[in-house]
Amino acid sequence: MLATSPVATGEAHITKGTPMKATKWWQNTAVYQIYPKSFNDTTGSGTGDLRGITAKLDYLKDLGAGALWLTPVYPSPMVDNGYDISDYTGINPQFGTLADMEELIAEAKRRDIRIVMDLVYNHSSDQHPWFIESKSSRNNAKSDWYIWRDAKPDGSAPTNWRGIFGGSAWTYCAEREQYYLHTFAEAQPDLNWENPEVRAALFAAANFWLDKGVGGFRIDAITYIKKPAVFEDGTPDAADGMVSVHTMTANTPGILDFLHEFRREVFDGHDIFTVGEANGVSVAELPDWVGENGVFSMLFEFAHVLVPYEEGECWSKMIPWKLTKLKGALSASQAGVAKEGWYPIYFENHDRARSVNYFFPNGGDTRLAAKALATVLMTLRGTPFIYEGEELGMTNVRWDTIESYDDISSHGQYELALKEGFSPAEALSFVHFNSRDNARTPMQWNTSEHAGFTTGTPWLPANENYHTINAAAEEKDEDSVLSYYKQIIRLRKTNPVLLSGVYEELLADNEQIYAFSRTAGNRRIVTAVNFSAEEAALPAGFLKGVRLIGSYADAPSTVLRPLEAVVYEEEVK
Repeated sequence: MLATSPVATGEAHITKGTPMKATKWWQNTAVYQIYPKSFNDTTGSGTGDLRGITAKLDYLKDLGAGALWLTPVYPSPMVDNGYDISDYTGINPQFGTLADMEELIAEAKRRDIRIVMDLVYNHSSDQHPWFIESKSSRNNAKSDWYIWRDAKPDGSAPTNWRGIFGGSAWTYCAEREQYYLHTFAEAQPDLNWENPEVRAALFAAANFWLDKGVGGFRIDAITYIKKPAVFEDGTPDAADGMVSVHTMTANTPGILDFLHEFRREVFDGHDIFTVGEANGVSVAELPDWVGENGVFSMLFEFAHVLVPYEEGECWSKMIPWKLTKLKGALSASQAGVAKEGWYPIYFENHDRARSVNYFFPNGGDTRLAAKALATVLMTLRGTPFIYEGEELGMTNVRWDTIESYDDISSHGQYELALKEGFSPAEALSFVHFNSRDNARTPMQWNTSEHAGFTTGTPWLPANENYHTINAAAEEKDEDSVLSYYKQIIRLRKTNPVLLSGVYEELLADNEQIYAFSRTAGNRRIVTAVNFSAEEAALPAGFLKGVRLIGSYADAPSTVLRPLEAVVYEEEVK
């Protein structure tokens, strides 16, 4: 879910002491995130399906993926593309059947690939039977399974909280003559985790999928499940007179009690990994959330992807940013889980724009930009997460009208930008840069119509550049982004230094180059990436030893060329 949080920054860090060894299967592989609706359609419906994923397992195995994280495939009205779930133990017919899911799990296992499910437990759909019963009266068996409050004396919403997608976070229900809270869309009412029956039902649903053989869970928007004891107005932060619900509810004290129960009832005793989406958790708090004494195997946090924002994520408050801010955020995260826990490394997901446009907004060679980010992704300490199409260097779309966009969040933020005084053209430019639809256009398989994604009409148009950026072409090109991904994934899997080596940031003040080392025993690997479109000078003798991989065909000298990335290994005493 798209959310908001302040940017955490950090200075250069050196990991001291003995770091956690990469001994678990999920620490030694790459995770590939699939947005099933846009991945591969085998029926001509225009929507991807589970059999489409099964059909591409050999492609994913060849890439080097050892786990596939699927965004929600449960029954859903699809108000928020599946993140509004109406049945936690079923399969949405548009994706297939439960038998199709069981076949996918079995076929993936044959290839040593695990299937990872997305758990959306902060909220359900308003079409879930639980909510339908809860809203029917104030005295039914599920009356307090959701969060209900009376109106203010004047009849208005209980608080001035703004939902993540814009507008009030409260909606009035005539049946109960009360308001219900929804952190996200009106069709996504928040579940009441204070009720032990709710927690038990959610835990049972997770265990249902473990019994089916899934290899882990990504847990959506988990920092919002605990609400404050008192609901009150906050200080408005925009022209609409509201305050973000994130500010008022994220990471409320007491949330870890719920999550430790979650771990005991579901995660413990299974050979799986769990990764929480934890917007609002600071780097300093990471040890409480991951590791032996924490809750999850890994935790997605957002500091490095929020560098273009000054005060949290808002379309109209993007600012110019320096590379040192990005490097500091990544280094702080590396240090936060250096001795305990593990870090999920990512630059893209279904809620973010394409990384080659997001981190390189001024243009340049997108193939080199994709390889630069791949180099960082695969040589930092942690488990790399690749989003579908990222391994091809897929780019943003740029549609002419807001009506062309499907994303509910894009429409809400567009309207908020207009209210804040921006012109329609300016508001649309924010959408161009940051819409979640950028990551949701169909996977680009080949040059046939609709990028080979479907024989029907796709639910979202394919990016027009699929004629030049597609898997079929890149599989034949040794210099393609896809070929580079395969090489560097193989390098990471076979080099113990890249799996467990100690991280140290180098050239911390350099605004062109992100450089860091990984050291284990007497071996040291240095990664150096030029994030600029101009040559960047290296200190004399900076790169030593053997060049393991690089984004240019030949080795650099004393400079890195535009967007050049290199990895060297040397022996140290």
